[in-house]
Parts: sequence; C-alpha cells; structure tokens
Amino acid sequence: MTALGNDGIVTIFVNAAQTVTCAGPARARRGTEMQDADVRRGCGVAVQGDRIVGVDADDALRRRFPGAREIDCEGGLLAPGFVDSHTHAVFGRARYEEHELRATGVPYLEIARRGGGIHASVRDLRARTDDDLFALAVPRLRTLAAGGVTTVEIKSGYGLTVHDELRSLRVIARLAAIGGLHVVATCMGAHEVPMEYRDAPDGRRTWIDCLTGELYPAVAAEGLAAFADVFCEPGVFDVAETRHLLAAAAALGLRSKLHADELHDGGAAALAASIDAVSADHLAAISPAGVQALARSRTVATLLPATMLFLGTGRQAPARALIDAGAAVAVATDFNPGTSPLQSFPLVLTLAVSELRMSASEAWIAGTVNGAAALGLAGTTGQLAEGFRADLAVHAVDDFRALPYWFGERLCTLAWAGGRACHPSW
Repeated sequence: MTALGNDGIVTIFVNAAQTVTCAGPARARRGTEMQDADVRRGCGVAVQGDRIVGVDADDALRRRFPGAREIDCEGGLLAPGFVDSHTHAVFGRARYEEHELRATGVPYLEIARRGGGIHASVRDLRARTDDDLFALAVPRLRTLAAGGVTTVEIKSGYGLTVHDELRSLRVIARLAAIGGLHVVATCMGAHEVPMEYRDAPDGRRTWIDCLTGELYPAVAAEGLAAFADVFCEPGVFDVAETRHLLAAAAALGLRSKLHADELHDGGAAALAASIDAVSADHLAAISPAGVQALARSRTVATLLPATMLFLGTGRQAPARALIDAGAAVAVATDFNPGTSPLQSFPLVLTLAVSELRMSASEAWIAGTVNGAAALGLAGTTGQLAEGFRADLAVHAVDDFRALPYWFGERLCTLAWAGGRACHPSW
C-alpha cells in the first residue's frame, strides 16, 4: 500500500462540491467557535506523502503543483477524516440478550450486578486467543473506515486481570501496526471490579493495588497505551478511588480520561476538570456544576449519543448547555458489544444534530477537531490545513449538512489515513 505522493509527486483532490476544512487553531474549539467548520466551494487539497501541503482553489493548486496526480471528487464532499475518540473495539461475542433484558426494564447496572454487562464480555475475552481477538477486530476497523473514520481510539477493559489487560493492549498494538487506521490505545483496567474480587476480603482494594502496582507500570514499561481511563460512577469507582488510580497512572506518563457521570451524577466531571484530564466522556447525568467545571477547564467533553439511544434511557448529555457555557464538545461512537454496537460515524453526526441539538457545523467540529483534541492530537489531525496529516475522506453528497441528514446511508466513497487508502480497501 503506497502513500499518496510517496514517490515525491504531489496528489491533488479536486472537483469537490464543498470542502469542509475545519481549519483554525490547533486546539479544541469552544462555544461559538464550533459554529464555523470553514466550508468552502471550489477548494481542493494537495497531499505529498503523509502530509497536506496545500489547501486552495483547484486551479491554484494545479498551478502550484504542475504535473500533480489528480483524484476527482466527482462533485462530492471533501472533508477531514473523522476521529472516533472513544471505542471498545477489541472484544469477542455480541450481547444480544441484554438488549432484550433492558427492553423489559432491567437497568444496565443491575445487569452488570448479575454478572452480565462488562462481566459477560470479560468471561468471553479471557477464553479467546490473541489471534482470535485480532481477527475479530480488523473487519470492525474496516467498517469504521468505510464511514470516513481515519483515527480511532481503542480501550482495553474486558480482560480485568493484569495478564488479560496486557493481552488486550498488545492486540491493539498489532492493530496499530498493520497501517490501516491510526490507532490510539487506552488502558482501562479500571472498567469494573472483577467478579472474583467482589466478595473476597478487601478484594476491591486488592484490585486497585493490582492496577496501580502491576498493570500501570507494565503498560508504561512496554509503551502500550497513551491514556488511562476509569469508569467513575456510583457503584463502580468513586471519585476518591478514581483520583488515586489516575494519579498513579499519570506518575507513569499515562494521561487521564474518565467515563464520567454516565448514569448518575457522581462528581466525575468536576474531578476530570480538577485534574486536567484530556477528556471526560458520556456525561448524560452531569450536573450544572459539572457543566461549569468543564467549561472552565481544558478537558474535552466527549458525548456518546448512540449509547444513550441504544440503552433506551430517554435522555442525552446536555450538549447545548455545555457548548453555550463554553466547553469543548466532541462526539464518538462508543463502539462496544453491550451499549453501543455502532460502527457508523456518520450516524453519530445525525444523533448529534437530532438528539443533542447541535448544528451541522458543531457536529462536524465535534467529530474532527475536537475528537482529535480528546486524544491530544489537535496539532496533528482533524482539519484540512497545510502541515496536518493527510487524513481525509470523500462523501457522495454535495453539502456538508447532507451527511447527518441522510441518516443510516453509506455515503463515504474514499478515505485516506496518513496519505494511505483505508477505504474502500486497505
């Protein structure tokens, strides 16, 4: 698979009906900044190797780069590749039965208490080989790429032993090495307290000690993850435990993320802001005080509307309150086997508009620039601008508002990650 312009020749993308550049500061966009996705007409993009070297009118690029190869966008939409900043894509079997249980009124945390939920995926993953997990994950990433995703974060968290968490992260490293999508790894050994520790004397403290004393040091020593994430939720890990876990991880160079205030307000958003976490994710139960804390912080609020829709809770994170307060908001799929078996990023844009009441421009910024910021990559990807990585996609629509409008349709025709084709094949 040869990178565009890897032989020194520039490749230019031309004949787009519109080009969504999302160009601007190399940081998360906040408040009214999210209203401008910088949509242009008659604009092309020039790529050499893995970098964007020009964004200008088609004819201007032809004059600047005589002899360049041309890729015809055929009147489609040229845009940055999506950054899916929250997934759990390494897992085994699906969990169909829980979908039906929730329909009968059994809540998510009760299913988990009975040994379902995360624990069902844990039992399944522990029984599988690394090769099996890898083989299951590859087509999932290809499906994400088919929707225009070029960067994906993948969390561990279905192993819940030191051995199985490290296995999961090594599988994620294999996925990163094959050169399809850009893959960012997050260690989430603190996804839950394993069932075998639940009833053991001081078992909870023993698992926390395993995370801080064994797992995090091993992850840091092998360079297996950029982040540590904790499910900070009443009944899972409380604020004090989360602070302790993330402080231990940060001391080893792992930056902080939180599953925050998803089902109940436990003060997780305020904690995320206070420790300068890179992102606080979910936030469907965030308090007004939590909204203000995030608005005053650098922490990105990553919202996962498909999760709340699939859980059937009838509520969503308060995106409008967050944006209007000045917080930086991202959106992501939360692709996982239990609460969001979604592999279509464009559908997330639909939900951002229809469920979260975001404008189309806000949704595009949330899925690109701010998704990149939620992974510490705002200076690398998420916008079409000179010097940024050549992560881009072409969609078969002629207006940037059309992608969230035609919900459920497969409209991405071409995508490149770092100048390498990742859709329709890689």
